[in-house]
Amino acid sequence: MKVIIATARPPRSVHTLLPAEILNVCSFVYYNGALIEDKQTNLETHISIERAATAAILDYCSEYLPDCGISLEVRDQWFANSGPIDEEVFNTRHFRPQVRSNEELKSLETTKILITYFDNPEELQSHFGEQVHFVVTDQGTLIQIMNRSVSKASGVALLLHHFGISTSQVMVFGDDYNDIELFAMPVHKVAMFNAIEGLKELADQITDSNDNDGVAIVLERIIS
Repeated sequence: MKVIIATARPPRSVHTLLPAEILNVCSFVYYNGALIEDKQTNLETHISIERAATAAILDYCSEYLPDCGISLEVRDQWFANSGPIDEEVFNTRHFRPQVRSNEELKSLETTKILITYFDNPEELQSHFGEQVHFVVTDQGTLIQIMNRSVSKASGVALLLHHFGISTSQVMVFGDDYNDIELFAMPVHKVAMFNAIEGLKELADQITDSNDNDGVAIVLERIIS
């Protein structure tokens, strides 16, 4: 059974959360599809945001969202301007961003842009929605911005093609808005009990919550 971890998180966070037994056998889709890795076959694909789009978003936020917190992920390095960083949203107990000016941030090959402390994500999306891929998660408190071509689904599809696995053999688990593209794939879809309602409506089945080992319950049933 091939396991793919598809997450919005960067590699460093995943490595602190999962045991070595899992890390050593899984393939990974990080940053909602912007970085794909399978170390066993030396596969690595990085799809960054166009620099012009990054610069335009930084300029827009400086002018129209001066109180927002904005940070950039660049291949597992975390950078931020002088804005606030929401420690609860970013789970920053182990990590702190490197502070850089907006001009320095504009020069980076950005994997993902993260924005907190905002009032109206729709306004930002209306300006840049055709240039980048927007996802609003964490109960509407976090904007995640990636290259317009990437999603968890695109990252998983790349790995499935790499391994020669058809979607009819795939089961996916999800709970938040960034899993909607996965649930649009022709796969067996399992929503967590704690998932957003929109995901539950797309699911083939609903398992228990993440706190109650909902994924394990389904997998153990398959194995037995």
